[in-house]
Amino acid sequence: MLRFDSDYMEGCHPAILQKLQEINLDKNVGYGLDPYCESARAKILEACKCPDAQVRLLVGGTQTNMLVIDAMLRSNEGVIATTTGHINVHESGAIEGCGHKVIPVKGVNGKYDMAALKQWLEAFYEETTEVGFEHYVMPRAIYLSNPTELGTIYSLAELEQLRAICDQYGFYLYMDGARLGYGLAAPGNDLTLPDIARLCDAFYIGGTKVGALMGEAVVVTNPGIELTRGLIKHRGAMLAKGWLLGVQFDTLMTGGLYMDISKNAVDQALRLRQAMEQKGYKVYIDSPTNQQFFVLDNEKMAQLSQHVKFDYITPADATHSVVRFATSWATTTEQVDNLMALL
Repeated sequence: MLRFDSDYMEGCHPAILQKLQEINLDKNVGYGLDPYCESARAKILEACKCPDAQVRLLVGGTQTNMLVIDAMLRSNEGVIATTTGHINVHESGAIEGCGHKVIPVKGVNGKYDMAALKQWLEAFYEETTEVGFEHYVMPRAIYLSNPTELGTIYSLAELEQLRAICDQYGFYLYMDGARLGYGLAAPGNDLTLPDIARLCDAFYIGGTKVGALMGEAVVVTNPGIELTRGLIKHRGAMLAKGWLLGVQFDTLMTGGLYMDISKNAVDQALRLRQAMEQKGYKVYIDSPTNQQFFVLDNEKMAQLSQHVKFDYITPADATHSVVRFATSWATTTEQVDNLMALL
């Protein structure tokens, strides 16, 4: 059975596994105060060209989103997300669970429509001025993921527009980077880590979906956001064996490994897309990243699912469905060739 239903089905890159094996019986200080975490943080700050930022190594994406957003907001404040945003649809109310409302705004292809966002904000503040601000959950942050849940990516110009909106309204800008490597490796991408560090108040470099066993590296560039060790502990997010995260990010950030394995996922995804298009399958959305979306005839989908695992997304019409194929850092040419043969 071929599997293209997720991008975090494998364990970790062999270089990480080898390093973990090498240090397995070493004794390390806990809670992220070890030399491996220190080295990983230094390499991340160098890659971001942001030496004064704060780096926190956490276990998973939902945990990270909850912690960062909680650190940004007061109890009566909320965070804006697109209707398809991960915190709005796929995190089981984690943000609301820590006391903050997710405020959904309609986007286009997973991204913000800048004109529509500005229009929504103008209407919101006009209404709250008339009724009274104290009666509303007030937005204080804008959340985005890059790549988005639909595989699309933001350009430098679009991120600059979001930064300008945040500056106008006094918002924080926060980027969910669960698949950040795949966005940075996508053809046509013009964003860099230093750009993201300059424009976002906080973001994270995803490891769970990009070669690590688990882990996300949060970069906080705004000193006003107090993502303290105390808050991390309070939320149950402080890993006792913190060096397990440090070793992984130290390895990923050495010698360009993070970008190399991200590029493999993108290259394989685009090979898959090209084959699908050549065989007459309709592309549902123009994604340059490791997530590829297609429209399949329901009968063909049922036949294919006997041999390949992929994600069902939504009905397209009475006889067709939208599906997703996801490659990963570990996807091989042989696996994609085998899928092509089935098609």
